[in-house]
Amino acid sequence: MRQTAILGVGLAVVGAMAAGCSKQEAPAGKAAGAITLRYSNFPPASTFPCVQMEHWKAEVEKRTQGKVKVETFPGGTLLGAKNTFDGVIAGTADIGCFAMSYQPGRFPVSEAVDLPLGFTSAKAASLTLYELVMKYKPKEFEKVKIITLFTCPPSNFMTSSPVKSLKDLAGMKLRCSGTGAEVIKKLGGEPVAMPQSETPEAIQKGRVKGMVSSMEILKDFNFAAYCPYATRADLYVVTFGVVMNQAKWNALPEDVKKVIDDLRREQALWTGTYVDDHVQEALTWAKEKYKHQVFELPKEDQARIPELLKPMVDAYVKKVTDAGLPGEQILKDVQAMRKKFEAEPK
Repeated sequence: MRQTAILGVGLAVVGAMAAGCSKQEAPAGKAAGAITLRYSNFPPASTFPCVQMEHWKAEVEKRTQGKVKVETFPGGTLLGAKNTFDGVIAGTADIGCFAMSYQPGRFPVSEAVDLPLGFTSAKAASLTLYELVMKYKPKEFEKVKIITLFTCPPSNFMTSSPVKSLKDLAGMKLRCSGTGAEVIKKLGGEPVAMPQSETPEAIQKGRVKGMVSSMEILKDFNFAAYCPYATRADLYVVTFGVVMNQAKWNALPEDVKKVIDDLRREQALWTGTYVDDHVQEALTWAKEKYKHQVFELPKEDQARIPELLKPMVDAYVKKVTDAGLPGEQILKDVQAMRKKFEAEPK
């Protein structure tokens, strides 16, 4: 009996050791040992910057075979629109998506793409932004790792009364932001700064007659209900960057770095293509639900717009040249890239 008891104790010890070994091995598995990346974004989850974020998350998790897990924080729940870049540098988030246009003067090379140059698609503008930044490797991004770059679709007029010519813009109060304020001034309108969330009520009460923005918001924010008219002018785009904390990047395994690097340009192209298609979807939806109408400006007005906005382009070239950057060459590169990418099949 004593021998049996000793054998039982021995088996119990072996069992405990086996259980302990099993617990120690668990972290080596993919789920327990996954690298977690916290990704912050500022617009609502339904908008295209967050749609691209979820697409990137899915691709990274799939291509790393579960080695990386991405936690996404849309709607400014981790970092706000204007403190995302600094928040990523500080490590509050591992990754952040932000609009360069929201911090004028801080991203001078990228600002060239924000100029009113007449981009006709987010795809062309996004690839131009990506190629420009890759070429110049600007100092403005030296403290972070660039994950991808993209733009919104071209900004156009969405109004409560028809805008069929530049004359109709005279004195018209329109909600806009960033570069848009100076554009509207030069075209004869009156820019009004206000949060986008307050704009529907302002339109309904007549404080503004509409807004200038990319047209996917007709559906995404139901602006077709307040703005029965839109006028194509392809005025400007808004540039976005997605960046990672440099220390976090440095700590990643080489195979994970390769997956993320391989996605950089691909993600820019995917985002531009996705949101261009979404604009068409929004316009179709707005026409079906609200009988929304879209106008084109007369050819003579279309020809006048670049002339009226040229002082903004000239001022940019002078500003960045005075700061020690090759302003003329940056502008030439942007124009050449724009023509190249807009000539590609849709």
